[in-house]
Amino acid sequence: MTSRCPGPEETKQPHTLMLLLYTSHPNVCYFTNCKQWYNRKVCGQPTVITYECCPGYEKVVGEKGCPAALPLVNIYHTLGAVGASTTQLYTDRAELRPEIEGPGSFTFFAPSNEAWAALPTEILDALVSNVNIELLNALHYHMVNKRLTSEELKHGATFTSMYQDFNVHVHHYPTGIVTVNCARLIKPDQHATNGIVHVVDRVITAISNDVHTIIDVDDDLETLRTAIAAAGLTAMLETDGHYTVFAPTNEAFEKIPQETLNRILGDPVALRDMLNYHILRNMQCAESIVTGTPLETLQGTVLEVGCDRNAMTLNGKAIVTKTDQLGTNGVVHYINELLIPDSAKTLLELADGSNVPTATRLFVEAGLHSHLTGSEALTLIAPQDDAFKDWLPRFRGESMTPALKTLLSHLILKERLSSKSLYHGQELETLGGLKLRVFVYRNNLCIENMCIAAHDRVGRFGSMFTVNKLLSPPTGTVMDLLKNQDRFSVLVGALQTAGLTELLNQQGALTFFAPTNDAFNSIPTAERNRLLRNSAELSRLLKFHLSEGLLVSGGVSSHTRVTPLQGERLELGMVSDRAKPGLNRAKPANRAKPGAKPGLNRG
Repeated sequence: MTSRCPGPEETKQPHTLMLLLYTSHPNVCYFTNCKQWYNRKVCGQPTVITYECCPGYEKVVGEKGCPAALPLVNIYHTLGAVGASTTQLYTDRAELRPEIEGPGSFTFFAPSNEAWAALPTEILDALVSNVNIELLNALHYHMVNKRLTSEELKHGATFTSMYQDFNVHVHHYPTGIVTVNCARLIKPDQHATNGIVHVVDRVITAISNDVHTIIDVDDDLETLRTAIAAAGLTAMLETDGHYTVFAPTNEAFEKIPQETLNRILGDPVALRDMLNYHILRNMQCAESIVTGTPLETLQGTVLEVGCDRNAMTLNGKAIVTKTDQLGTNGVVHYINELLIPDSAKTLLELADGSNVPTATRLFVEAGLHSHLTGSEALTLIAPQDDAFKDWLPRFRGESMTPALKTLLSHLILKERLSSKSLYHGQELETLGGLKLRVFVYRNNLCIENMCIAAHDRVGRFGSMFTVNKLLSPPTGTVMDLLKNQDRFSVLVGALQTAGLTELLNQQGALTFFAPTNDAFNSIPTAERNRLLRNSAELSRLLKFHLSEGLLVSGGVSSHTRVTPLQGERLELGMVSDRAKPGLNRAKPANRAKPGAKPGLNRG
């Protein structure tokens, strides 16, 4: 059938028609109220919706839905009607039938036929070989001595089972999925005369150990056990709670470079952060995950917990090897890869894990490795790879030069900073002794010509800013910049004629949209010669290209407006993929000549 919710005409008997959502994997079916599955995917798999009558209802020819209501029967007979005939068979063998046919009000979490078939042979053999004790106890653990609808199965609730008062643990997730001991209710609320049946997708077992004990008794988690003790987390994992622990195996620890592992194990703060990054604040059974979901860890950041077909994933990787090891205070999932949060990483490790490979390589080649792996409070400014495109060819074939080393030393700031704490006009001192200025714009936050291109990454001792450009350090005044570039020779002469050289030699904050020689040469010769001899007109024209304040190209967006020294307004816009500012004039005192393409220089 088509993947859609039923229309109004199909739901006149809302309690008689079940809507089923099948994935492409065999035997995986979700019973839903439709609104929960608007994406029509479960763990990345397309789904198909079908409808069937609820147990106890039948179709009537010519009518919508399943309007014919059959009489309720007791729990024993209900088991046979809802796809739990194997459970029904075992109640016969364990001589439980008289109890669930007789008076009372019970809740039976009944394993489906497929759940029994999936049980390991040795466990099933042990149960059926001792039906009067083991099998009876197992079935009683699936029962609660009162009627509980799915609505009453609240998240985090526990109910006393009918097996030696052991508790069953219920979780009711926002997706509508309900689990009992991490087994999913696949057919909830099947009413009977003496209670209610919820069909579940696995056989559940009694729980007596807490999360720490699960870790403590498994030799495959020996390294994790030692790390937990060293970090002082043992007591927490023994106390009441609803934890989810993604437990790295010994193999996971062995994959980490020994130097990195020794550093973290020897640093109590980093170790605690790393382990807390493996622990969620809330209990998440594997069955609760139907799509990628960000979940908060005890470390304070989030893990993306998702699924891909039958595999549970973390941060998009299928590294979960064993799921749903249930304890009295949470659940343990085994993983074969160690998760290291930013807060436990050095600056070099932060850079290695970011999309800045060229910058990372150059920092190491420049001999800055000790600063990026030590305990200094620093901020690393890491340009994206595109920032090196036009710059690296100048050094092709050359070893690390003194000039390049100096430039890279100016990309490490002498304090640990957050971009949120930066303010306009702030000066930041670099490892190389240079002072870099901060510019705050409506659309960008920039340090000199470099603008922040990604969220901060905060490591154990330092922070990292990813930026869009390579640093162009401030060198001299605006006039010095113009004199050092032949393409501005006509402009330099014009500034001298206009008497503006003193203004552009002063220390201050100016932005000059500087016409190149080509811009002047685009003016007809006679008109250009007349203009270059007229100091007053030149002064007015050139002041229209000047504005107060420093505006780097990263601060320009569509229709950015600035006030020139002459005239009312300049309106800037983006004129190419490389985000060069364009110039649109509005009500100037003197119009700039055609063909003038302003460049942006900073003094």
